[in-house]
Amino acid sequence: MKDRKKREQQADEELHFPFIRYGKVLIFCLLVVLELVIVLNNRQHYIWVVATEIILTTENAVKIWALKSYRAKMVCYTLDTLLLLMLTFFTDGMLISTMYIVILSEFYLQQNKLSSCLTMYLLDLILFLATFAVSGTLKQEKIELDTLLAQSFNDLFLLTMHFLIFNFCTLIYRKNTELNESNEKLQKAYAELREMTALEERQRIAKEIHDTAGHSMTTVIMQTEAAKLLVESDPSEAKRRISAANLQAKHALEELRESVHLLSGIGENGTLRSAIMQILHDTTDGTDIVVRSDVDEIELCDAKSRFLLNTLKEGISNGLRHGGATAFWFELKEKGGKVNFLLSDNGNGLKISDLHEGFGIQGMHNRAESLGGDVWFETEPGEGFEIHLVLPSDEKKEQS
Repeated sequence: MKDRKKREQQADEELHFPFIRYGKVLIFCLLVVLELVIVLNNRQHYIWVVATEIILTTENAVKIWALKSYRAKMVCYTLDTLLLLMLTFFTDGMLISTMYIVILSEFYLQQNKLSSCLTMYLLDLILFLATFAVSGTLKQEKIELDTLLAQSFNDLFLLTMHFLIFNFCTLIYRKNTELNESNEKLQKAYAELREMTALEERQRIAKEIHDTAGHSMTTVIMQTEAAKLLVESDPSEAKRRISAANLQAKHALEELRESVHLLSGIGENGTLRSAIMQILHDTTDGTDIVVRSDVDEIELCDAKSRFLLNTLKEGISNGLRHGGATAFWFELKEKGGKVNFLLSDNGNGLKISDLHEGFGIQGMHNRAESLGGDVWFETEPGEGFEIHLVLPSDEKKEQS
């Protein structure tokens, strides 16, 4: 199981970091070139050198491209050390430090932890010195530690610089590649989020069309049907029903236009006060309905503005349909970091206990709460109906 995970990890590494795949080829080619140079410059033990290098070449080819298990590769690294010991003995250490560097490069290339590279580097420093000591001992030479260190100083320095530079460059490349991949994933996630946000906004607009404009059109049909039945028996009531239906049709048309504007990305250029005054004008235009108002010029975010406008339209509509109202008082004031909304009518009113979801009460409560505000209602039979709404002012407005 661990070997399989290791193979999957290595395959993933090569997929994400192409330099690993090409680096293996380059390292193997360097190894072959070094072996040819050693062979051409060593005639004394030619056969032994060639045999050792053939084994070394074959073993490294198997290690680089065939073996995936970490344990199997460690066996090969041990064999590398023995073969390098033989080459040190037969060539008097010619290019041995360079051979160590090439073999270490292959190890460093496949490690994603610096601690593993550091461990192998320190171990190879010891093995490098031990190789020369053992080679000298086999040749019956007197080996002293200070002499060995002095003779190997340049080689040890090269091994150290190779460890620092190679791993630093590899680390930078990996981090840059991972950063680029992370940026691509973030951009993809951001694009998906924008699509989801746009879809949610379309769904919200569709629901708003269904809940408001659709309901308004249904009311228009009901009002006109009632007016047809009353036109002879009660002309004044029929006229009032037609006026209410006309108002509802105007509201429905306005809501549809707003929804189309939102879908097409067209923002409203007017102020909140101008939008409110337009609703009030549509309510009184061509009807006997009277609306008085006192509205401050207030700046709010789109969500709060839409809620206030929808609440005003729904309040007027409910007052006409359910309460039989003929006059309204509307007030919108800002004071002490709060926006205060009041809509009062002269309709029939009702017992507060008779309020139910059909009046959109629960929807108003939920929306007000989500915006950090509150809504409540005051009514008595024969005393009209009042909607009180309080929302927090926008922070930007307060700071300015």
